Amino acid sequence: MEDQELQKNSRVVKVDSEESWNFYVSQAKNQGCPIVAHFTALWCVPSVFMNSFFEDLASIYKDALFVIVDVDEVKELARRLEVKAMPTFLFLKDGNTMDKLVGANPDEIKKRVEGFVQSSRVVHVT
Repeated sequence: MEDQELQKNSRVVKVDSEESWNFYVSQAKNQGCPIVAHFTALWCVPSVFMNSFFEDLASIYKDALFVIVDVDEVKELARRLEVKAMPTFLFLKDGNTMDKLVGANPDEIKKRVEGFVQSSRVVHVT
């Protein structure tokens, strides 16, 4: 019950098909919103370990869309994006992969997310 409650309040979107991936990428592209994608697998302990950290990042960096993809559920997508190890984090802007980080390194992930979100912000010149 508590786990379901956490999922309801999550800022991380679970991608469970190619169609949902395409939908979220398209929506983010239209809104100029960067995407941080966590490719994971239930059998990968370091990857599962990163889930709560990824949730924390999503609650801090509200200017980005955070998605989680189980590679066993969406194998073709993982293959197409050349995700070969878990966890893998992809940083997408306008539907294109801008950066990729492999491994469970919280400090490096936070640093990359911070830089990526900052560089993705639209600056209005008056």
